This record gives sequence, structure tokens and C-alpha cells, in this order.
Amino acid sequence: MNQALDLKVENRGFRMGLCTISNARSGACSEDCAFCAQSASAPEAGAPLYPLKSVEVLLREAEEAARTGAQRFSIVTSGRGPSERTVEQVAERVFEIRQKVGINVCCSLGIMSKGKIKILQNAGVSRYHHNLEASREYFPLICSTHSFEERIATIQHARECGLEVCSGGIIGLGERESDRFSMASTLSELNVDSVPINILVPIRGTRLQDLPVLSVVEILRAVAMFRIMMPRCALRIAGGRETALGQVQALAFMAGADAMLIGGYLTTRGRPPEVDLALAEEIRQIWKSMYRR
Repeated sequence: MNQALDLKVENRGFRMGLCTISNARSGACSEDCAFCAQSASAPEAGAPLYPLKSVEVLLREAEEAARTGAQRFSIVTSGRGPSERTVEQVAERVFEIRQKVGINVCCSLGIMSKGKIKILQNAGVSRYHHNLEASREYFPLICSTHSFEERIATIQHARECGLEVCSGGIIGLGERESDRFSMASTLSELNVDSVPINILVPIRGTRLQDLPVLSVVEILRAVAMFRIMMPRCALRIAGGRETALGQVQALAFMAGADAMLIGGYLTTRGRPPEVDLALAEEIRQIWKSMYRR
């Protein structure tokens, strides 16, 4: 952990990245990802089902995100990948948010062609999010309706369009530590800008509902490994941190993480943003006291 934190401070200083997401279109996803409550193959998970949120709703959410201290606002939609019409509708919403709120906007719409990503970029999207979810070796055990290579291709399309890329995955899917190393190696090779680490909280109705939550030690080992392998990227603690880490969430930031998702997730609630803002400031002060003696 000490080496990981040293690398974080050396390469990224005392910055703490904060972002929030909107589940802008939910449920009825055709893909069979084993962990996901929104998959059509997990009807008993009870995920909400609704179409793409209106411009007005997303504007209000973006304004709230900016008010609570988030630096980025991400529009997320369920599904394998959007139609061109949906991409155009999302682009309209992105343009309005950029004009009226000014917050940095990211999108996570699934598998995308270069042409569709370009539409988003022209509207003002600065970063595309597309998780690997698991290692190349373990991915077929998690999803059978699309391939690991399709995910890689989407990341490469975003990079070729000149966008920043946010891509990470989920730990605690039943994988081995070697799988986490493999996923981190692939992300390092792809030279992504931000790596969200999600910790599986098994959701009733999904195929992984009976898996145990990872121990704190395993989580911290994974965070430190990702930081050591990717010293210059933002390392973002995302879904599952509240449940899996509880009252010791600060330890993840002593293991090399320097960003977090605030305000809730796709189908699970987070903590009040004010609580996470206070944690972020506390962590920054601890870093400064340790490295400015």
C-alpha cells in the first residue's frame, strides 16, 4: 500500500476526482451480464424500466451534480448499444448540459462505432466510458451475448476519435487475483485515462446473487495493484464501496485510489454527496500531512 500511495502522489499530486452518473435509460437490456440487474435475463432483480430521460430531467440532474461538487456528469443507458437516433437524442442532451451547466459530460452507451462516438464528441462529450468488466480470460463466464473483443474495439474507437477513455471493471465476480492482474494489464496497454473499480454487491435475481462480498484485504490488494500498474491514471472507487468497505472506505485512498463516484449508482443507492465531499477533503488533508513534512 505504501508503494501504491507513493506512486499516486508522485504522479498525480493531491487531486481527488469526483463524478456522478445518471441512469438515463434503464432496464430491458438484451445482454446477459451475470452481475447486472438491468439484464432481461434477470427479471426477478426488479430493476426499474423507463425510456431515455428528457432534456429537462438531465439538465436538473447535471445542475445538482455540479452543485454538490462533481467535476463530471455521465449519461448512462442500458442496452448492448444505441441506435443512431438514440445517439442523436443523447447528443442533444449533452449539448444543452454543456451550454447551460458547463460541467464536463461523459457518456456510457454500450458498444459503439466510431461514427456514433463522433456524434457525441461533436456535441461536447469529453470522455467515453466503457468497462472491460473482467479479464479477457474470465469474461466468457460473465457474458455470452457479446465478446471481450467488442469491448476493446469500442475503447479503441473512442481513443481514435480523440476522446478520453474511462474503463475498468468489477472485482468479486468469482475471479482469481491473476484475473485482476490480467484486466489491469489490458487497461494499461489501452492507456485509458480513468479506471473505475467496482466491487460486486450481489443482487438478488442475478446469476451471481449467492457470491460472498470480497474481504477488505482483497479489495485493498486489488486497488494497490491497479495503482502500481497504472501510476498516471485516475483510479476511481465506484459501485460497492459503501457495502464492501463500510467504515473503512478511507483505506482505499491510502492504497492508491484518488477518485470516486458520488451520489448513487445505476440500480443501487449511494451516500449523500455531502458525506463523500467531507471524506474527499479529509483524505486530501491526510495526503498533504504525510507528504509535506
